[in-house]
Amino acid sequence: MCGRFALTLPDDAMASLFEAQASNDLAALPNYNICPTNQVHTVTSEDGMRRLRPMRWGFLPHWYKTENGGPLLINARGETIAEKPAFKAAVRERRCLVPASGFYEWTKDADGNRLPWYIHPTQGDILAFAGVWQAWERDGKAHVTCAIVTTAANEPMSAIHHRMPVVLSQSDWGLWLGEEGKGAATLMRAAPEDALESYRVDTAVNSNRASGPDLIQPISE
Repeated sequence: MCGRFALTLPDDAMASLFEAQASNDLAALPNYNICPTNQVHTVTSEDGMRRLRPMRWGFLPHWYKTENGGPLLINARGETIAEKPAFKAAVRERRCLVPASGFYEWTKDADGNRLPWYIHPTQGDILAFAGVWQAWERDGKAHVTCAIVTTAANEPMSAIHHRMPVVLSQSDWGLWLGEEGKGAATLMRAAPEDALESYRVDTAVNSNRASGPDLIQPISE
């Protein structure tokens, strides 16, 4: 699963890395505590052009009558995404990348206290999560929304959580975005075991109001 993440790379660096045209209404960066319903950066490929564009993190199926018209769909399970009514059209037709510098997961100690971990790439400055998106409009309100695709955790990650985001290597970005024909379903798998590193961070990040670079600083366990 993925319920909170960070993004610190500047817009121009991401536009260059993803070979995408950046929108002028992207959310402010750096952001060390991106939460559900926030505007997030995404990469789409439409009409032969990649775009770096904002979306609401929290997928809104077309039948939701309001933004709170059903469960908050921030993640989509890769194992069942093609069968779920909310996602089955999107995974065929509207896939995106969700850039992140790292993400947070939590374990619990013997007293039930939530202990946050920061998970980040072992190499490079960016992760690209597999995502799906949906435009939603009702009663004069309009959003472009997304969810992050998840899969069963690899062995190192399973010590923290049993699920993890689908992390796409750069060589697979085009296939996921639909630029290279069919076969995107084969990408919905766990990242290689050496792709990510994790360490404990301060419990300050347990609050969705927390901010600042101290959130991703390692602490002694």
